[in-house]
Amino acid sequence: MTVWDRPEPPTRPVPLDRERIVAAAIALADEGGLEAVSLRKVAARLDVGPMRLYGYISIKEELFDLMVDEVYAEILPGEQPGDWREVLRILAHRTRQAALRHEWLADLLGGRPALGPNALAVTEATLAPFDGLADLETVMRAVETVSAYFTGAIRREIANLRAERATGLSERDWQRASGPHVMRMLATGRFPALAKVVHDGTEMDAEASFATGLDWVLDAVAAKLARPPA
Repeated sequence: MTVWDRPEPPTRPVPLDRERIVAAAIALADEGGLEAVSLRKVAARLDVGPMRLYGYISIKEELFDLMVDEVYAEILPGEQPGDWREVLRILAHRTRQAALRHEWLADLLGGRPALGPNALAVTEATLAPFDGLADLETVMRAVETVSAYFTGAIRREIANLRAERATGLSERDWQRASGPHVMRMLATGRFPALAKVVHDGTEMDAEASFATGLDWVLDAVAAKLARPPA
């Protein structure tokens, strides 16, 4: 029986429910990451004994499942566009925005499918506009490809934000600090392609980079969908 199927126990003696438990867990994770979340710490924030939580949640992984599903409610758009490309673009950007609000989400994206009601609603919203456009195998590969892109891009962006906090160096400060080493390595002539990127490449902020890469992936999916079956 999953956490979604298991009924909640009575609220007495102290009013308690999964909604309050999940809200407390998300607050802890927003403050200190997933490592800051434990049943004991959640219970302390709610001013109840840890054993009270076991009536609602058996293990910490169930708590993570509930937390992720709560954030999926933020990702699900209020209105459903009819075009598959616009749906995937909106969902990708809303997932990125949710991860920037809740950085710990990046650590839980990309594994086994989430099975909570909000996550299933997002999956339904993702698949619905493809109905009748292609065979099921093509649709699944298309959705997986787009998901793989934005999951990887989000994780990279969050990793950079965490590195900035851990080192106290902004991206530009880190580049300046690393510059002498990089220039010495490039001067050896062993990395001509990299040297061209360093000297001639242009920088793009994270949001623009995310949007550009997403458009390229969507273009590739569109080309595949337009190709007649072999």
